[in-house]
Formats: sequence, structure tokens, C-alpha cells
Amino acid sequence: MKDNKALKWLCGGLALLVLPLILQYFGNAWVRIADLALLYVMLALGLNIVVGYAGLLDLGYVAFYAVGAYMFALMASPHLGETFEWFSAMFPDGMHTSIWLVIPLGVFLAACTGVLLGLPVLRLRGDYLAIVTLGFGEIIRIFMNNLDQPVNITNGPKGIGQIDSVKIFGLDLARRQEILGFDIASVTLYYYLFLALVLITILICYRLQDSRIGRAWMAIREDEIAAKAMGINTRNMKLLAFGMGASFGGVAGSMFGAFQGFVSPESFSLMESIMIVAMVVLGGLGHIPGVILGAVLLSALPEVLRYVAGPLQQMTDGRLDASILRQLLIALAMIVIMLMRPRGLWPTPEHGKNLPQRS
Repeated sequence: MKDNKALKWLCGGLALLVLPLILQYFGNAWVRIADLALLYVMLALGLNIVVGYAGLLDLGYVAFYAVGAYMFALMASPHLGETFEWFSAMFPDGMHTSIWLVIPLGVFLAACTGVLLGLPVLRLRGDYLAIVTLGFGEIIRIFMNNLDQPVNITNGPKGIGQIDSVKIFGLDLARRQEILGFDIASVTLYYYLFLALVLITILICYRLQDSRIGRAWMAIREDEIAAKAMGINTRNMKLLAFGMGASFGGVAGSMFGAFQGFVSPESFSLMESIMIVAMVVLGGLGHIPGVILGAVLLSALPEVLRYVAGPLQQMTDGRLDASILRQLLIALAMIVIMLMRPRGLWPTPEHGKNLPQRS
């Protein structure tokens, strides 16, 4: 049994390593879809800590994604140097922050933002919590959109461009590389970086799930009053859930900024938050493999459906808009799945139901 399990893990790992090399032959666009899917997996796993483990419905999770993206954009682009003379004098060649500093800073800044969100909403649950967190996400987006006056910090709706790519041990991931005779595109190099970060995220999530902290979160999710009566500090546990969940969003946001080379407020709309929540719910609340499955499906499905919506638009002589039709197909697929699998595609196993009954 152990040998079979180890063999399955080995085959799965090899498949993930070979996948971008295969997708390259069909075009870099497919590798790019895989890259974005990995970023959404990281986001969904972070939100799963808040929603799946602690039972706190957060509709403003995209705010932490935005915080990480703008942090990297400001630290790895010429924008601040062009705006402030004192900054240009301090860093004449630009800041060009290393990834080894960006990731810890992204974790810290997003976690602090998550705690700031958690402080005023500690007594809220359910619909009220959802409305407040939704408002928080919109405040961050509007804040980024308007912070170009009177001092231009975020460049407003124009966004920030010319963001540095990621460099690891002198290897620039924005440039095509030839390794062992294989021509590896930039998007493929980013795939391996994102895959490493996703694997680290999964490991942390599993360790949290099996820890006393994870069990305290689940106790709060099931019955907060009972958890408090058992001596769990629900206030600190909720703040920790917000902070831990937000930290993964900050890392994903910083990687998104490096990967795109450009960030703007349009990338962090309310629909992004709703889509991330849908990934967690569709896959299976609190179940890490289910959340990963939901994130991969919902991030890749819109791109795959482009190849379905296009021919359907041509069949109707252009009377149907391809983008609207694509959204309709996604919505129908989600409705059908949730009707057939109300607990998600891969829900958490229900403990105790399969145990033998004592007579």
C-alpha cells in the first residue's frame, strides 16, 4: 500500500513537471492559463483558511491580492522614482527589490491588512460579515483607483507598468532559457516558480489543519459559543485566521505583478472576489484537494470556453456576444454542479459515519 501511494505521488509530481513542456507545443497561451490557475490555487487555499476552516465568510479577499500586487509594483518599477525627486536621489538606478525580500514583505503587509480587517468585524457573522468584507474589498480598489491625486502613488486608473520580472540566483524568468537542450519559454519558468509556491502553501495548510490552531478554527466554525466555553480565545483565533489567509493572497498578488509586468485596479474587481469564493465552495469547503480542484476548474474553464463560444457566435452570424455567452456557460455549469453536488465536487469526508456501530 505504501509503495503504491509513493508511486502515485511520484507519477503526479512528474506529470506536473512535464505539463508545461507539453503545453508549450500547443502555444504559450496554454502555459499562461496554467500559470494563472496556480495563482488562483494559492488564493483559494488562503481564502479556505478564513471560510473553510474558521467559517468566516469573506467577500473582500481580493483586497489582499491587490495589496501584494501594488507592493511589488511600487518596489520594482520606476514609478516612485519618476514621481518623487527624493526617492530618485536615494535610488538613482531604481529600487529593483529582490524576490527574497518581496515574498516576506508581501506576507507581512497582507497579514497586517488582514488583521486590520478582522479587528472591527470580530462580533459579526454570516450576512453581516459578508457585507462588511465586501465593502472593504471595494474600498481598497477605489483607494488604488484614486490615489493619484494630490500625490501620485498608485497612478490611479492608468496603473503601474515596467515592473521588474523575478530573478532567482541570476536567472531572469522573463527571458527564454535553453536548459539541457530544451527551449523553455518565460511562462514555463514562471510555472515552476508558482508550482513551488503552491506546494509550500499546501504543506502549510495541511500542517495548520492538523494543528491545535486548525482544530480551534473548526470548533469556532461549528459552534462559536461552545468553543468559547471550552477555553478557546475566539478573538485571537479569528484574527489569526484573517492574517494567515491574507498572507497567501499577498504572496499571490506580488507574483501576479511580476508575471504581468503591469497592475491596475481593474484586475481586483468584486467579480474576482466572488470567483475566488466560488472556487472554495465549488471544490469543497475546508477540504484542500477539493479547493485545489475548484480553483483549477474555475480558472481554466473561462479560457477553454473561448474555443466553444467563438464557433457558437459564428453560427448565429455574430448575434451572440462571445464573452457574454462564455459567462453564461460558466454560470450554467456551476448551477448544474451545485445541484448535483451541493457539498462541492470533492467535499470533506464526514468522520464517524463509516465507523462500525456498537451493539
